[in-house]
Amino acid sequence: MERTPYQSKVIKRYYDNRENIMVQRLSELTTELYLAEGKKRERVWKRISTALEQLGVSPAKIKWMMNRDNPAQLAEFVKKLG
Repeated sequence: MERTPYQSKVIKRYYDNRENIMVQRLSELTTELYLAEGKKRERVWKRISTALEQLGVSPAKIKWMMNRDNPAQLAEFVKKLG
């Protein structure tokens, strides 16, 4: 499948800005975490875990944050990433 030059530029910009996009997504997920309860909270943590993995955060650090289940602490961590 051939890509147009425009499509290639869009894809390149996405990958150039992927870290910033993931940090923004983590910020949004942190807000969702504040509001979530029960099973929904577990699903939000799973999405947060995936995003943190993609940013290269160690599995031990991710597990530690998930066990603490503290949105304020996660917000501070995301702030440091950005």
